Amino acid sequence: MTSKSANLVDERNKAAAETADWIRYRERGSIALLRIMAFISLRLGRTLSRIPLYGIAIYFFVFAPSARRHSRHYLRLALGHAPRARDRFRQILSFATTIHDRVYLINEQFPLFNITLEGAALMHAQSASGRGALLMGAHMGSFEVIHSLGRREHGLQVAMAMYQENARKINATLAAINPRLVPDIIYLGRIDAMLNIAERLGRGAFIGVLGDRTLGSEPVQAVTILGERAYLPTGPMRAAAILRCPVFFMAGLYRGRNNYHVVFERVADFSATPASARNVAVHSAIERYAAVLDQYCRSDPYNWFNFFDFWHTQPEVPRA
Repeated sequence: MTSKSANLVDERNKAAAETADWIRYRERGSIALLRIMAFISLRLGRTLSRIPLYGIAIYFFVFAPSARRHSRHYLRLALGHAPRARDRFRQILSFATTIHDRVYLINEQFPLFNITLEGAALMHAQSASGRGALLMGAHMGSFEVIHSLGRREHGLQVAMAMYQENARKINATLAAINPRLVPDIIYLGRIDAMLNIAERLGRGAFIGVLGDRTLGSEPVQAVTILGERAYLPTGPMRAAAILRCPVFFMAGLYRGRNNYHVVFERVADFSATPASARNVAVHSAIERYAAVLDQYCRSDPYNWFNFFDFWHTQPEVPRA
């Protein structure tokens, strides 16, 4: 790949990112919050260092009107009634808590948490087959608690596929918290991304990717989530179909105090899908992913961390 070609790819990715509404709001607070809290948290311990979280959550509750408006809309759909102030505050506090807990999970202080697992048999069976799978999550709960399972269980490989700018921020943050930790990240947007994913799948690795946001210039599929129209990118599921691998929904749900519940649920298996049936299979798989996402938005409503206009932002791109 020439430097000219690489620059062209980077420019296209940058242009695509500028068209997406969520890019302007993406986790600015989460990175800053993690850097501030890391020093305090490791020295005071989880119980004492949680006290400032309430002040931080109050700050964002009061001074982030756009996020507050979108949170109110989402919670009305998820709860089935107009959210009270404590409902909206609880969502923000859950977000702050999952960020805070990254500090301990990254430093492998696993005994601090009570982590339950649903779908373990599916994962063990897939791992035993010697072939990896795509773990398709959402901006829901904590990915770090899922990633921690891979570090605790020897032989279980978990990598994350993400765009380079996000990866750069995460690498810098992880290095500040635990310099010994070297994350396994596949950079999307590069020509060799699919080859890297295929190579890891062949070695039995699980590849995590988030499937609930679009960059704004990619094919999307209209779905219904919580009774309203939304648009999900088709790229991740189409990649799984081309790679002929299974797809599992993943979420690390925060359930108060020190409790997390990790769920894995199969949403598709493209292992035997012929090319002629690929489009129909991808469409059905995205519908299934949306249905599972809808299910956990209703059962664990305070775990949804998309604080932007998720439902009413209609991408001006051709439907897939």
